[in-house]
Amino acid sequence: MGLEIGLLAGPAIIVFVLFVIVPVFVALYYGFFSWKGYGPATDFVGLANYKWTLTNKDFWDSVLHTGLIAVLSLLFQGPLAILLALLLNQKMRGRSLIRVLIFVPYVISEAIVGIGFSLMLQDAGAVNGLLHKLGVDQTISWISSPKVAIWTLMFIITWKYIGFAVILMLAGLQGIPEELSEAAAIDGASYWQIQRHIMLPLLTPTIKIWAFLSLIGSMQLFDLVYIIWGQYIAATAGTSTMAYFMAQNGRLSGQLGRGSAIAIIVFIISLIVSLGYQRFVLNRDTEGALTDKK
Repeated sequence: MGLEIGLLAGPAIIVFVLFVIVPVFVALYYGFFSWKGYGPATDFVGLANYKWTLTNKDFWDSVLHTGLIAVLSLLFQGPLAILLALLLNQKMRGRSLIRVLIFVPYVISEAIVGIGFSLMLQDAGAVNGLLHKLGVDQTISWISSPKVAIWTLMFIITWKYIGFAVILMLAGLQGIPEELSEAAAIDGASYWQIQRHIMLPLLTPTIKIWAFLSLIGSMQLFDLVYIIWGQYIAATAGTSTMAYFMAQNGRLSGQLGRGSAIAIIVFIISLIVSLGYQRFVLNRDTEGALTDKK
């Protein structure tokens, strides 16, 4: 049995160590140097890169923006995905087509989405042009205005990733036996009573898994922000994220040592959030399911 487990799990463990564990320690090492990304790292600076990051206002702004994006993603996508999944779980004409149309944005690459929205949302772009034709005289700065940019980003994120949430919720709903809702209907429960008291409680484990994936995705958000807002606008527009700050002050500025230190700090923050969520949210699903060995 041990040999079989080793043969099956061995390749995955090797890949995990080589491409996850080793890069973390390499980044930790380079974080102690002022390194440009080429040649040996010889200019030892100790904790200077970490101190610079932790005392940088822009870094904590990016942490705040990332947290706001994570919370708003849960608040926007969660209820909408659950509502759409409950509706699409019913038999209706064109249900398959609607599912495909909702899921299509998720499979479109971030580069195409970012370039498309960046062109449409310019001050002289298609969106403002349409609003002008509808009688709106004011030109809205969808990308550059700090009061508007974060909501622009949230709309794009919701449009892009809502399909994944809906498909995940539908998979959870289809795992619920139909006999439960049929028995409730026979007892006189209305459609919404069935959804509220039967479907939603049984869908809770799926919702928790989706929320965890959404949190991880929010902390890794970079490509859409960089493509739409560019290298310099995101910070002033209030849409910079931790990953964006890491790339901007690391690879894009030629300070790979500093970027490595930022990566380690971002990794620690993400690890704390992930372990905390698993400890206080996901682990509760197993409470009562296991018995103590006597």
